[in-house]
Amino acid sequence: MDRLDNTIRPYAWGSTTAIAELLGVEPTGEPQAEMWLGAHPGAPSRTDRGTLAEVIDAAPERELGAASVAKFGPRLPFLLKLLAAGGPLSLQVHPDLDQAKEGYADEERRGVPVTAPHRNYRDANHKPELVCALTDFDGLCGFRDPRQAAELLDALGVDSLKPYVDLLRARPEDAALREVLTAILTADRDEVTRTVTETAAACERLGGDHAPYAEIARHYPGDPGVIAAMLLHHVRLQPGEALYLGAGVPHAYLNGLGVEIMANSDNVLRCGLTPKHVDVPELLRIVRFEPRDPGVLRPEAAPDGEELYETPTDEFRLSRYVLPAGGTTHDLTLATPQILLCTAGSVRAGEHELSPGTSVFVPAGEKADVSGTGTLFRATVVI
Repeated sequence: MDRLDNTIRPYAWGSTTAIAELLGVEPTGEPQAEMWLGAHPGAPSRTDRGTLAEVIDAAPERELGAASVAKFGPRLPFLLKLLAAGGPLSLQVHPDLDQAKEGYADEERRGVPVTAPHRNYRDANHKPELVCALTDFDGLCGFRDPRQAAELLDALGVDSLKPYVDLLRARPEDAALREVLTAILTADRDEVTRTVTETAAACERLGGDHAPYAEIARHYPGDPGVIAAMLLHHVRLQPGEALYLGAGVPHAYLNGLGVEIMANSDNVLRCGLTPKHVDVPELLRIVRFEPRDPGVLRPEAAPDGEELYETPTDEFRLSRYVLPAGGTTHDLTLATPQILLCTAGSVRAGEHELSPGTSVFVPAGEKADVSGTGTLFRATVVI
């Protein structure tokens, strides 16, 4: 079992306090957006044996188990994060596996450098993800019913939104959502900036269901993504609740601290709320234009006190243990690789004492006894 030393990424949207408070250290004054736990080449966790990527590369079957290597290859299939949003992330979608393979191969064939700012596909993998709230956590997830979106926009009384309102009311659901998103993202920049400015002022004035979009506009003034965001459900998670984001589902995290897990990929297509590249034609190919319930997940009881967040993805499996005072020792030994992350209290994992924000990597088959009083998240794979 290896104690992990993890990198904190200082993205501009990150909270200046949330991760520091969890770790029990003084804030640096700079944004701290994500702490990465895993073997992603961009920021692999460090161990006494080298980086976790180096440890796995040296002996994949010993560290990951033969079954995981046979199914996913000689790499850790997931990336675990602490995510601390102090402001909205970009509005985005992720491709499915076939789309990722096709898009990656196409950009490779055309010689688009992997580091190019206009590159869409950094790898050939999909990126399903799950975020579990540690605090109140705000996000956008999935399209509203077009008629509900029309009502939200119409209530603003902004004349230049009227064509979008009419489209949302007059056409079949998928066509309505596609046409409106296309119109928003391809509109004349000066015109859409004026519309967003009026929209933001109206959202500020009305408050209520419009308040989240006023806040988004304060972070991204004039960005067409502000209007696109109003096509999506606003969701507030309570601690312990989660969202699963599958392929093609537009989403953005707005504020809060959570545990996030995803397939090991960097593939993101952005819809707005960002100064980065937005490839509208490719985005429209990937987005699934269908209204959907956000599908808030709550953990389901499993044996031995485990609480499981069920998803359809095999690359990761996230669960938690809420360990009461005076509780028994739990044997978490598995034939698959694990990362254990403490988020509250004091937990003993093997020989390691874990405080909030600290973690260990458990190789496949390694004995993993856990005890103490606190909350422990467990990340592994499905075989």
